[in-house]
Amino acid sequence: MSARTRRRRAIALAALAAALAVVAAFAVALWQPFHGGGHGRVVLTVPRGATLTDVARLLEARGVVADATLFSLRVRLAGAASAIEAGTYELRRDMSYGAAIAALRAGADTSVLRVVIPEGLSRREVARLLARRVRGDYLAASRSAPGFDPRTYGAPAGATLEGFLFPATYDLRPGATAAQLVRRQLEAFRRAFASVNLTYARSKNLTPYDVLIIASMVEREARVARERPLIASVIYNRLRARMPLGIDATLRYALDNWTRPLRVSELNSPTPYNTRLRSGLPPGPIGNPGLASIRAAARPARTDFLYYVVKPGTCGEHAFSTNARAFERDVARYRAARERAGGRSPTRC
Repeated sequence: MSARTRRRRAIALAALAAALAVVAAFAVALWQPFHGGGHGRVVLTVPRGATLTDVARLLEARGVVADATLFSLRVRLAGAASAIEAGTYELRRDMSYGAAIAALRAGADTSVLRVVIPEGLSRREVARLLARRVRGDYLAASRSAPGFDPRTYGAPAGATLEGFLFPATYDLRPGATAAQLVRRQLEAFRRAFASVNLTYARSKNLTPYDVLIIASMVEREARVARERPLIASVIYNRLRARMPLGIDATLRYALDNWTRPLRVSELNSPTPYNTRLRSGLPPGPIGNPGLASIRAAARPARTDFLYYVVKPGTCGEHAFSTNARAFERDVARYRAARERAGGRSPTRC
């Protein structure tokens, strides 16, 4: 055998070995013969209409499987694509593809109670939302909680947990109590609030509790995300000018009336939550704000705005102004549009 032939054979054998190594590595990556069943606990929801690619990417993003593409291939090889249904599943981190497929084939986990608490709701509203979904009295459970003292944030003695009950989606066990949910909300609040820079608010002599109060008003007033810092700036500017805030949401909170038009007698109510008549902040938060509103309240936009009113023909956008004359003009436009709409709101959503 010539030297040239030997070289060719050696090259061919090396190429074959390399190809076999690649195939073997791919097979190991795909079939994961040495992979365990995972660890920890991951609760995730497969939304309705999700494709196999959507599910695979969700599992990879949550750390359930190592690779979305390989997982999709394993599902197709197993003929299990049609077996994955929408629903909530309890899985584990770093599962093998086979274990994840088996768990998804077994069906959604009916042992998970998913509770969605929207941003801005008050304790009373959340209590109504949760009626019969958790055990116990949410309103009572959210008055106070062991190990959490609102006074450390600047709240007065006797303050409830209003403002601290972080709005989010919570996965609970069926039969969970209101107190358990409150504890989860307070834990989420601590984590979220720790990420907020309070330097600017403190420079204006505002406490963390004051920031929560402002955030709760911003959450109620803002319908467009980019307006949160603008609305917060109006509140700051009015506080500096010692002007009443004039935010009817504070009065609605005191009356627990979020839908019915306010009567003249109610507008003249002496409650400390009537920010038409009283200057300064209301005594406490009027709901439980999300992180975006808290951040806006801690660091508002730098503006000279003192007024705002809803813009007709928008989905809750506001016209902002720096003086009473411009504000009255904007109000006149709003009222004219409302009259043309037959007394209905002239917004379009």
